[in-house]
Amino acid sequence: ALSAEGKETGALGVIWLRRKADGFSGPGAKAFPGERGTKLAELLEAEAGDLVVIVAAETARGAQETAGRFRIALAGELGLAREDEFAFTWITDFPLLEWDETEGRWSAVHHPFTSPRMEDLEYLENDPGRVRAQAYDIVVNGVELGGGSIRIHRPDVQEAVFRAINIGPEEAKSKFGFLLEALRYGAPPHGGIALGLDRWVALLAGVETIRDVIPFPKTQRGACVLTGAPSEVEDVQLAELGLMRRPSAGR
Repeated sequence: ALSAEGKETGALGVIWLRRKADGFSGPGAKAFPGERGTKLAELLEAEAGDLVVIVAAETARGAQETAGRFRIALAGELGLAREDEFAFTWITDFPLLEWDETEGRWSAVHHPFTSPRMEDLEYLENDPGRVRAQAYDIVVNGVELGGGSIRIHRPDVQEAVFRAINIGPEEAKSKFGFLLEALRYGAPPHGGIALGLDRWVALLAGVETIRDVIPFPKTQRGACVLTGAPSEVEDVQLAELGLMRRPSAGR
């Protein structure tokens, strides 16, 4: 079941091992004999009876996402998560940047205005993947309730982040000149957080989807059953915006 679910998330492979007093058993045990298995057990602090799941993926993030789904699925299947308890945790130390295989460059994990950790600034130029962000999420029972970050308030730091994601001085000035100029006037350190009230209500109500608590949920095609939106747009309204109709595909 784990292997099947792993393939659905794009994992290249999934193996599992069961820790025993004298080593490991299971499909992946042959890859960790003797001293190699001992080192794996020490690294994971695995004790007799523990399950070890190893995920292979093209990227570390891909492996983490698959492993995260396994954690939630196994917690439910094994009854490890109590339904009458709210367990809160803060997630911090997100990476500031991630490598975009499609565009062949680094891109911002959250947005390019999230502040890096000041102690990691030295890595921005030569080792961008090592830079941590001053970002945070609040999670309860495995559900993200909200997230936020400390914003960049220094123009030199903002320019360094732009360089790291391949935004040169001219493009930065063209797109974000107003921001860089404002920062030079001495913006104070600032940040915030956005909370998902609908997710919190869904947890309190004990429902599995926020669609059950949203006042006007949309269909998968973006239509509102209650109001009939979206409605037809008149040509005069489009003209005011400088827009023009195009035939849809297949018409």
